[in-house]
Amino acid sequence: MTWVWSCSHVGHSKDKSNRRFLRLAQDRLFDSFSRDETARDFAQDDTSLTLHGGFVKRIFCALIAAILAGRVGFAQVTATAPATVPLPSTASAASQGGAGKTMLLWPSGAPGALGDADEDKPTLTVFLPVKENATKTGVVVAPGGSYTHVAMEKEGFAFARWLNERGVAAFVLQYRLGPKYHHPIEIGDAQRAIRMVRAHADEWGVATDHVGMWGSSAGGHLAATAGTKFDWGNKDASDVVEQQGSRPDFLILSYPVITFHEPDLHRNSLKYLLGDTPDPALVDSLSAETQVTKDTPPSFLCATTDDKTVPVMNSVMFYSALVKAGVPVEMHIFQHGAHGAGLAAGNPALSDWPDLLAKWMRERGYMATAAQ
Repeated sequence: MTWVWSCSHVGHSKDKSNRRFLRLAQDRLFDSFSRDETARDFAQDDTSLTLHGGFVKRIFCALIAAILAGRVGFAQVTATAPATVPLPSTASAASQGGAGKTMLLWPSGAPGALGDADEDKPTLTVFLPVKENATKTGVVVAPGGSYTHVAMEKEGFAFARWLNERGVAAFVLQYRLGPKYHHPIEIGDAQRAIRMVRAHADEWGVATDHVGMWGSSAGGHLAATAGTKFDWGNKDASDVVEQQGSRPDFLILSYPVITFHEPDLHRNSLKYLLGDTPDPALVDSLSAETQVTKDTPPSFLCATTDDKTVPVMNSVMFYSALVKAGVPVEMHIFQHGAHGAGLAAGNPALSDWPDLLAKWMRERGYMATAAQ
């Protein structure tokens, strides 16, 4: 039996705080059930959730009711403000500082900001490994969420811990989102994050030519855009961050959104990034498979054939474009697996993919071998 629970009466409320809590509750609930991929599948957009099973529906409804009644608080688990104590969602023995250090991308205010709330302040949460970062590699991590929310735990903090456990620094990006913000705000946030890592390279133990970007779903589109639309920095800028180049040295794309063309586009990502009536020229410009050149970074892609949310052809098209441009690329396509699997620790069909990524990073010198 399939339950469809409409959130439109809350999601479109004039009460912005309720709307923000709702989206965070959705994200946290999905993270909680992510280990049981075979028992649960869902489709998500900004107005409704499709959940399989009455038990899950009852939990979700109770959770939302508790939030709006003021019984449950999520302020301490957002990624947009520093935590006062290490939190379960980000604490790791492999990471310095437990919850990491969250910093504003623009301390004096982000360009194009439409307010002064948390959602108007893009941030970077720094996760430095306890073990030696022998390859001096850092990875900016962009969680997915259709450009309208971010799966901060599953595709952000969890990836950061995984990297830290293998001696790689990680920097989780909270970028600005639709429908409030549209292109080019999101790519501007991503470019600033890459520049910031390079500007702090000595402090964070990272080499400026070992800064990659890992994106999932819509975050994968953001990473692919960063890898196809970049500059080498403004050496005359007074801001040392803006002096740095924004090209990632490598890309990791897990089940990414790539194209905005029919028939393989992800409509919600298109809608929330470009609005309801986007300029066709902009649609083409932001279809990453059309923007690949010989300067696009080496890439690793992972996807599943039966992904019902983002068609696997998104990954195939980007892979094909990279091959044609002569860019080193490795792609792994699994037959089965729902969209948004994250590290897939509880999914035997997909759980090997992080090991394949680690192998690729070691071969390219972005992760230390066991001997190192």
